[in-house]
Amino acid sequence: MSKDIEDILAPKPEARPRIYAYSINDRAHDGLLKVGQTTRDVKQRVAEQLKIAAIKNYKIELDESAERADGTLFTDHHVRAALLKKGFENVELEWMRCSVVDVQTVLAELRTGQHLSGTHHETFAMRPEQADAVKKTYDYFHSIWNEGMHAVPRFLWNAKMRFGKTFTTYQLAKKLGAKRMLVVTFKPAVEDAWQTDLESHMDFNGWQYLSRNSERDPTTIDPAKPVVYFGSFQDLLGRDEAGNIKSRNEWLHMVKWDLVVFDEYHFGAWRETAKELFEGEEAAVAREETNREYTIGLEKVNEDLSLISRKEPIFLPITTKAYLYLSGTPFKALATGEFIEEQIFNWTYTDEQRAKEDFTAKYQDKLNPYGALPQMRLLTYQMPDELLAIASGGEFDEFDLNEFFTASGTGSNAQFKHKNDVQKWLDIIRGAYFPQAVESLKTGTRPPFPYSDVRLLPYLQHSFWFLPNVAACHAMANLLAERHNTFWSHYKVIVAAGTSAGIGLEALPPVRSAIGSGYETKTITLSCGKLTTGVTVAQWSSILMLRNLKSPETYFQAAFRVQSPWSIKNPDGDNPNEEEILKPVCFVFDFAPTRALRQLSEYGIGLSPNEPNPENAVKDLVSFLPVLAYDGANMTQIDAGGILDIAMAGTSATLLARKWESALLVNVDNDTLRRILDDPEAMAAVERIEGWRVLGDNHFCPAKPREISY
Repeated sequence: MSKDIEDILAPKPEARPRIYAYSINDRAHDGLLKVGQTTRDVKQRVAEQLKIAAIKNYKIELDESAERADGTLFTDHHVRAALLKKGFENVELEWMRCSVVDVQTVLAELRTGQHLSGTHHETFAMRPEQADAVKKTYDYFHSIWNEGMHAVPRFLWNAKMRFGKTFTTYQLAKKLGAKRMLVVTFKPAVEDAWQTDLESHMDFNGWQYLSRNSERDPTTIDPAKPVVYFGSFQDLLGRDEAGNIKSRNEWLHMVKWDLVVFDEYHFGAWRETAKELFEGEEAAVAREETNREYTIGLEKVNEDLSLISRKEPIFLPITTKAYLYLSGTPFKALATGEFIEEQIFNWTYTDEQRAKEDFTAKYQDKLNPYGALPQMRLLTYQMPDELLAIASGGEFDEFDLNEFFTASGTGSNAQFKHKNDVQKWLDIIRGAYFPQAVESLKTGTRPPFPYSDVRLLPYLQHSFWFLPNVAACHAMANLLAERHNTFWSHYKVIVAAGTSAGIGLEALPPVRSAIGSGYETKTITLSCGKLTTGVTVAQWSSILMLRNLKSPETYFQAAFRVQSPWSIKNPDGDNPNEEEILKPVCFVFDFAPTRALRQLSEYGIGLSPNEPNPENAVKDLVSFLPVLAYDGANMTQIDAGGILDIAMAGTSATLLARKWESALLVNVDNDTLRRILDDPEAMAAVERIEGWRVLGDNHFCPAKPREISY
């Protein structure tokens, strides 16, 4: 029997096998995963399975390909068998007692044919910028070694947080063939990231991790496998009472290291940053916070970083083939030429946001790896003259935030020195200050004040207020709680300041408890230094800068607290490869415009030390960090040139022009107009104005009182 042409030219099936796992949220299925496979849409397949039993409280935890790189396939039977071999229980049929990570680990094993220790389940590749960092560093090291085999090259990664420095450093070590790698840090709190990345990614399967906290004896490690030792400067530089190297560290000085990594390389500058961040805290608390953050016992370390980088063997008496420096703000090293251009890889906020934009344009149907990193916006506000008169000073007679928010007392007794004026400020930022409302009526525009503009309010659901000191934090909490401030009663206020808030991360639990999931709650966190370093609170979407800060490093160290991503992976529970972004942008609000824009310009210039034109350096930054400035009459977007003008002169041509155009400058009553009309010289001047000649005399007659009939 002959076939018709449709049968002969039959379409090729598009089915591709998938491995999936889902969980059911009830007591009977606690800790269990159903591991199966399908060639159909996983979401549809699982829904069909559970439809008969009317089960709706399920979540698809995993949806991955069942293919190997060579085109061969594996099945769900192989996955469950591999889990059984690892000791996980097959409760019944396709149900396994294991975690998603356990399933991911055996999937990685089945794809590669390797047996992975622990949970080396991650298989992601380096992002382009990470691969660039590895290549540039690798090439530079080898260029130096080619000139002299005993030379010890140095390289700097100037990379902002969330670059993935630990993972990328391990990839560099792997490419170099390094067997012995020493990581030395000024911040021991970062150890978790170094250990997690090494023990979770399959590229580092078999690598050995050691630190002071590990229980392994370094003399018993396998010499054939790579080893990473993580230590703090305090520990490695420490001596016993006789002045000798600590016995437990003697082996470190005997090893010929292949790569030594200095993590958080900005200690000298950051000691000052730490002091500025915590200077508002009580003296004892400030010392403890600084010590917690930057390691107790390092006050004797020479803060001249050039000593570290130019005479490493003297500073840290060990031998190595190469040094790698990691930092997010190495402004001092960049400004002093400590590293030349060939020795530096840069990955800044601007680079990150440009990559995010480029990826979206190029791969619209793919999950953007930078997508959840919000873009920052800076909004500055010039305060009314009556508030400026309270606290102004400095070169440009700018608003002195520290003076304005001066307070005394503690706890419920704390009170602002200028309490009535701070109350006016609270009214201004929520659009309820009467004189400001009158001015808005005159101009016909309503500027976007933080707590009054409907576009900004969602980003102020959870905010961070950075105040000058502990007393100011308590005074602000007391003022917000007063009965007449009903607007603020909808916000839970957390005071993360002073001894009562605890030291370091002890201040975090009350914040997390108040925020909860972040959807139904509203919070304001008041701080004068706590929680500004090493903390991620995804729900914080805005920061109010209410204190004077001297350095751009300190300013942006605090500002970047609100740039942490907030997103939902697998939002509908049926697609683990989907992500819903809850915070596409974040905001910095500042009420001392000149100072804020000076910080921004210095930050932009500091990030681009090789750019001879400061305006170009700032232009690059503000292309991804838009700036809006309110001058008391208009809200205007400021370009790079305007930012530099304000930073150097206190205003810009654009703002001056907008001020002259402002309706607030026009206040002509009948008496004023009559005097102009009766003055021949004034009229002669007015008649030379083209607009007057076009409109004619009748348009400029004094208004007559309106007759009112009763």
